[in-house]
Amino acid sequence: MDNRDLAEQLKYSSSKWLYIVAWNNLLKQLFCPFPAAVLSDIGPLHKGQIVLVEEVKVTAKLLTVFIVQGSAYYYYHFDILID
Repeated sequence: MDNRDLAEQLKYSSSKWLYIVAWNNLLKQLFCPFPAAVLSDIGPLHKGQIVLVEEVKVTAKLLTVFIVQGSAYYYYHFDILID
């Protein structure tokens, strides 16, 4: 993927919200900050800890990254908590 393709993909995203498919197969938009549970110890975060995702970013390889307490972590370290 070149920079032009990446720019095309990123123009439809935002660091302040995230779309997810909820447990009942409905599309839901989450606005930052939203709560998430830590799935395993990583850096200063501990398994089971509830944190707030401050921003949502994307790497150059289109991998989602959550900004938590000012640090970046891959999305797969978290379970998003929704109502």
